[in-house]
Amino acid sequence: MKPNIGISENHLKNIIDLLAKSLADEVTLYTKIRKFHWNVSGESFMELHKLFQAQYTELEETIDEIAERINKLGGKTIGTLSEFLKITSIKEFPNVYPDQKQMLQELLSDHEEIIIDFRKNIDECDYNKDVGTADFYTGLMQQHETMAWVLRRYLS
Repeated sequence: MKPNIGISENHLKNIIDLLAKSLADEVTLYTKIRKFHWNVSGESFMELHKLFQAQYTELEETIDEIAERINKLGGKTIGTLSEFLKITSIKEFPNVYPDQKQMLQELLSDHEEIIIDFRKNIDECDYNKDVGTADFYTGLMQQHETMAWVLRRYLS
């Protein structure tokens, strides 16, 4: 049954497509942070190990919230790695194990890319008459701004 919530079917499809891409980005970033958590080494090992764990744990909830938002709007949520990799903009680097500083720089860049995308998505939500998803994106963007800020402080 399709939702009757005052948003046209075409606008709902546009928003669901935005959310699917955001979901793919979050899952890809989550996986990258797990990789770094497992492979970090060096002087600040434990501190970064815990930082990465805190970030991927937060993203676990975010991933679920995005998937549920897609369903609330009447969409089907993608859920395979191949589907995520087709639409994510987060870059993966198989068989590359960066040092601590490179890990931090890469994650900061990824968070900033997601923040920029979310700002654009908020505008798209307004265009598609979906204030609820615009508000949802605002909260997600603020989460990523905080995570980026923490990473930036390590690099200062």
